[in-house]
Amino acid sequence: MAEINFYQGQTDLLSDVKEDSEDKNSEELQIQEIQKRIVEFFNVKNIHFLFGSGTSCNAIPNMKGLFDAAKEDIELIGGEVQEEFEAIINRIENKENLEEILGILYSNKIYLDNYGEYEAELKVCNELIEIIEITIFTNINIDCKGDGAVDVLNNYQNFYRKLALRNKDLSRLNIFTTNNDLFNETALDSLNIHYIDGFGGGINKFFNPALFNYTFSKRMDTSIEKFEPVENIVNLYKIHGSINWVEDNSKTNTFFKIREISYPEKLEPGKNILIYPTPTKQNKSLGSPYVELFREFQKKLLEPHSVLFIIGYSFSDEHVNNIIYQALATNSTINVVIINDIGEFGISQIDDNRIFRIWGSIQEDDKENETQIHYFDFIVKKLLPNIDATKNQNLTLEKFIDFYNKNLSS
Repeated sequence: MAEINFYQGQTDLLSDVKEDSEDKNSEELQIQEIQKRIVEFFNVKNIHFLFGSGTSCNAIPNMKGLFDAAKEDIELIGGEVQEEFEAIINRIENKENLEEILGILYSNKIYLDNYGEYEAELKVCNELIEIIEITIFTNINIDCKGDGAVDVLNNYQNFYRKLALRNKDLSRLNIFTTNNDLFNETALDSLNIHYIDGFGGGINKFFNPALFNYTFSKRMDTSIEKFEPVENIVNLYKIHGSINWVEDNSKTNTFFKIREISYPEKLEPGKNILIYPTPTKQNKSLGSPYVELFREFQKKLLEPHSVLFIIGYSFSDEHVNNIIYQALATNSTINVVIINDIGEFGISQIDDNRIFRIWGSIQEDDKENETQIHYFDFIVKKLLPNIDATKNQNLTLEKFIDFYNKNLSS
């Protein structure tokens, strides 16, 4: 049954609209109420987005889909590999989270590496890690412009068309994502929108967290040293790594031995690819680039007058959740807008007026099935404002006021 939900803390913000509207107009008026509230948030100085696997769904499997694919491959092998996999699943709460399973496997690997008498167990552990990493790599390493991904890429492109052109007097858009795919980069490149992802250089692009504090500026007048920042710049933080990041232990003149490559389709699984923060012998979960990216995430959410939009994220990663919780506990001026059906999860039970939740479905006349309003395509098409259009309207109004004042004074 179609139903729209919009809560502030534990308060239903649509209760009055539902009671006052006729059935045929109810859904439309409820969507308009949500749109109005979201537009208000875009007057806030600092706008952040957190993308989860839901934003790339249909082109790339979510965590459950990746788990099912890995499980199928492991069951084909059977034996001790399958037994160890099932034993790990039985010990953890979130049984379909491959990242948590990998964390356990890597911790076990570190232990077994130090004791020679466990060669058989170490072999099983390494085989499980290899199968899971190949599954993740194969499913993520897709052509973002291919037939199966074109609709998802269009969603990302429309998202940035609407929101990238923020007023230069406001902070640039910050996109944090747990996804490892290249949809964000592909969409931004196709729209000629500048973005900073922490990698700089020419032929060889290496990680440098200082780049997040840089900006692009243009000269306003050739005769004077006066510059203004370029408006359409986006900060992109891939807090769980990326399909096109590799370890590079060459003698390159850089502090951080993490390199970004342009053609991940040429890579093979297991070639030092940094897809996820796992506690390997290099302590990647506590080292570069993850520690810097999580620090940036934490720092941004502590900025006064901020709003964090959460889309496609299911709150399955405790290290990400804790940063959000810390921001809510510390920053009294932050608002968190969760556009997803997260069920009876911990944060959904908190009665805090800074936490907004939007989810549900509507029955569109031209579609046979119900449309989920918390899916990325609907969010982009219907819920998010067009900042560029709004800005143009404001410019028109400013010109009219200026024209009126000049004529009045004359």
